[in-house]
Amino acid sequence: MNKILTIDQGTTSSRSIIFNKNGDIEQIAQEEYPLIFPNDGWVEIDPDILYESVTSTLNQLDLEDVKFGGITNQRETTIIWDKETNEPVYNAIVWQDRRTSAYCSEIAIKQNQSMVKQKTGLLIDPYFSATKIKWILDNVDGARAKAQAGQLCFGTVDTYLMYKLSEGKIFKTDITNASRTMLFNINTLEWDEELLELFDIPKTLLPEVVHSDSNFGSLSKLKDITIHGVLGDQQAALFGQGCLQKGQLKSTYGTGCFIMANVGNRPVFSNDGLLTTVAFSLHGKIYYAIEGSIYASGTTVQWLRDNLQFFDTSDQSEAYLNDNGDAHDVAFVPAFTGLGAPYWNSEIRASFHGITRDTSRSDLINAAFNSITYQTKDIIDCLLRSGIKVESLNVDGGMVANKTFVKQVANLLNIEISLPENSESTARGVAVLAGVACKIFDLKLISDQKRVSINPDQAAHVFMSKNYKKWKDLITKLVLE
Repeated sequence: MNKILTIDQGTTSSRSIIFNKNGDIEQIAQEEYPLIFPNDGWVEIDPDILYESVTSTLNQLDLEDVKFGGITNQRETTIIWDKETNEPVYNAIVWQDRRTSAYCSEIAIKQNQSMVKQKTGLLIDPYFSATKIKWILDNVDGARAKAQAGQLCFGTVDTYLMYKLSEGKIFKTDITNASRTMLFNINTLEWDEELLELFDIPKTLLPEVVHSDSNFGSLSKLKDITIHGVLGDQQAALFGQGCLQKGQLKSTYGTGCFIMANVGNRPVFSNDGLLTTVAFSLHGKIYYAIEGSIYASGTTVQWLRDNLQFFDTSDQSEAYLNDNGDAHDVAFVPAFTGLGAPYWNSEIRASFHGITRDTSRSDLINAAFNSITYQTKDIIDCLLRSGIKVESLNVDGGMVANKTFVKQVANLLNIEISLPENSESTARGVAVLAGVACKIFDLKLISDQKRVSINPDQAAHVFMSKNYKKWKDLITKLVLE
């Protein structure tokens, strides 16, 4: 009975994992699914396919002795469904989607920007759920009338899964996912009436918000497994890395890259385009974080693999990389759907620069990886200006299997990079939270975990710093154009 089920629902795949009492993986199943790109900057998922990918992985596990579970999920992704039929009224609009850019620019007057920042810690941007909800209500026939009549439900992916797996009995989200909607006041920990009015969203759409380590209820479709922990994926990674104290930080390299620092029990706001968000709640205490978001990291590697066909599998990319990232003056702008922190530019698009007749496949691959490393430095510099000391960086996510890439990050930042021995920080994080909540796990599973350190090379640091400055100048010029 000392086992925890984690449902780890990501942007391009779903995983179900059973962790044993030592926090180690006992069983795991994963299923990928496609994203949909209807227009430039639009990114969607068929909610039925998303749900089926989750149930398919669950069906591959032996859940007989599992009584408790946790959920971690891609954040901001927006689903609206009919209460009576349980059918989605539109595809899930993914966090990467930029279709509401023009609307965000239209309402981003100084007064609104200030209000949104002070209440939510966020910027007015298509990234977050609020404008995605508004778009569905305004563009799907009959959706707004049904919403006003209380006939529709909105949820981020955690809410949608719990609703479906409980056969409509659970309509809840946790404070970390709520804090990414641009509708939730992170000071009062409530849905905010002024924000709902700004975005013209009926409150009846919204789920109940509870603490991350609450008893969310039982999933009747899973032999009444009780959910005791829910965290957005980046908050789960922060928790899973053992960043439980103020000042501790991590960087997760998955589909995107997300650098997050624990700032303690009071929100701290940045003037450099970083976001303030709820990190997690534990035993009744709320922890906050500052975060910088990079839209394209693992996506960049997938693009090199699938679209440019530079290699057959992502791990083969490492053979092309240089420790110092030397791309022979080729630079890459990784703006497939715009740029995140600290630029927040929805219009700019991806491009290579400096290509000559001598440019090789290796140069293009190094330039693409450099863009991820350079954006990491952008955000670390913002954290430093916010008064956060960065003496080392905990990293996780699929890309850290590429040790040359991790070495590049260490070299550019000129700090120690720390990798947990157990690389499943996100799924394991919410498993431990749920296990602690139902009193079968100990926090030592994450606070005392073994780590591997990677230290910088000074010659590579000097070389990469010069190239970073050139890249930074290029980005600044493109953003200002």
